[in-house]
Amino acid sequence: MLMVTKRTALPPGLIVRTGKFVWNTMWHTMMSQMAPRSQSGAYTRPPSEFRSRKIYPEPDRYFLIVGMSCPWAHRTLVTRVLKGLEASVGLIQVYPSTDEGRWLFELGQSALPFTDCRSLPDFYRRCHSGYTGRATVPVLWDSQTQTIVNNESAEIIELLNSEFGELANGLDLYPEALRADIDKLNDEIYAAINNGVYRCGFAQTQLAYDQAVGELFDQLDELDSRLSRQRYLCGSAGGSELTLADVRLFTTLIRFDVSYHGIFKCNRRRIADYAHLSGYLRDLYQIPGIAETCDIEAVKRDYYGNLFPLNPGGIVPVGPGWESLQASHDRALLS
Repeated sequence: MLMVTKRTALPPGLIVRTGKFVWNTMWHTMMSQMAPRSQSGAYTRPPSEFRSRKIYPEPDRYFLIVGMSCPWAHRTLVTRVLKGLEASVGLIQVYPSTDEGRWLFELGQSALPFTDCRSLPDFYRRCHSGYTGRATVPVLWDSQTQTIVNNESAEIIELLNSEFGELANGLDLYPEALRADIDKLNDEIYAAINNGVYRCGFAQTQLAYDQAVGELFDQLDELDSRLSRQRYLCGSAGGSELTLADVRLFTTLIRFDVSYHGIFKCNRRRIADYAHLSGYLRDLYQIPGIAETCDIEAVKRDYYGNLFPLNPGGIVPVGPGWESLQASHDRALLS
């Protein structure tokens, strides 16, 4: 006699609770590796480890190693252009691997430092035997001594500004008379905006996120008001001087609506919604040579495609684009 048994379905609540438990456990494990946190769940960025400031201004001696999606590396690209160092300081590109979780060299580049280095961690260990720390971009590399000079973006842009002598043009992006103002602004903007967007995106508790997102938009509001009165962030004549403070802010602002607004949950407002910040962003983008340092496809692909814990499906949104950055800004009237 054929027996027919009735299949018993698992209770939906059990399935949901089990799935949430497994995913939350995996998510916290992956986030702890990608984004170190404090006890309160706030993201804590590890410090850079190579901090030399010794430069010998010789053509073709130094190279920047950059990832085109990285805002910290983008700072060095913008400064390199503004200082006219494209012909003297070389460029080597890396890209993030979705599966390996590290930067890989783009093969076929004529300036690759070591042909047997496939990844950036390999390169760090080749330059400095026994190195076990983080392998990050940007890197300022000395091809003569085959060592990493510096991997802190804030210091690399200062070196590009001041230490390359006649190889660079005469533009001073960090003038002595403005350094106190520049440093003060940089500290505020770094904490609330440059690193603030990461504090939002990598927050692992609601409390940490709420604090970070509040500080982020408070600072954006303050800068929008400041830029209603002056063209750039600093300057003796109504903010008329382009400085490293503008470079540091620019590389975060240009990624904001494209990536941070979505994947990092920085969605109270867009930069496009700010009357003065949006015009300021267009002004900087239209400086000759700057647009060529900006790669929107890399930004979208790497933020949405490579930050697996934040976007497990890896789906890259179709918009927005950067077409609006070509529009008129009329900010020269503020100078």
